[in-house]
Amino acid sequence: MTRAVTITVEALIERLDQALPQTQCTRCGYPDCRSYAEAIAREGVPINQCPPGGAEGIARLADITGQPAAPLSPAHGVEGPRLLAVIDEDWCIGCTLCIKACPVDCIAGAPKQMHVVVAEQCTGCELCVPACPVDCISLVEVSAGHTAWQAWSGGQAEQARDRYAFHRLREQREKIENEQRLQAKAEHKLAHLAELTKPADAAELERKRAVVEAALARARAKRLP
Repeated sequence: MTRAVTITVEALIERLDQALPQTQCTRCGYPDCRSYAEAIAREGVPINQCPPGGAEGIARLADITGQPAAPLSPAHGVEGPRLLAVIDEDWCIGCTLCIKACPVDCIAGAPKQMHVVVAEQCTGCELCVPACPVDCISLVEVSAGHTAWQAWSGGQAEQARDRYAFHRLREQREKIENEQRLQAKAEHKLAHLAELTKPADAAELERKRAVVEAALARARAKRLP
């Protein structure tokens, strides 16, 4: 007799996340693979919404959740080969929009300088393509006809997960640093305004002090014989 094993929701989320390819492509309808795993575990979202995982990925999720495997949802895309983003150096204007769009920070470059994709780190998520204002990014097949998990390894998924975690930490750090800069700028401006108004305040204080001293002097004069 087999005994049912109950796991916590958090443990289920972890197992589902481990079974997803970590391309962070958002085609499942969620901002990243972890969010999709959470939606499956907490809300019962269908397990057939991940094109990069394909049929094998759906089978993996079905095995974890106990749900029946279903064909990939056509509304979320089709299973295909692994793709690599390539930037045409003759057309790149160095706008950095593709760098901001990349979820794993695999695009290197600087403002107004040509960018380049680090091939070994690209997940083929395609998010950089619509971000480019001059259409200089194309996608090329690099998996020799293999699709889904046949074109993508667990090691690559783990690397992509780590790079995405670093990407999010970098974004959070930059957000905090930007807020600190804005706060420091505002404080500097307030201090500057205080310095500008200080002389006027001092003059007003001096005027009031003179009025009081004059009144006291008049009072003392009246008390004299």
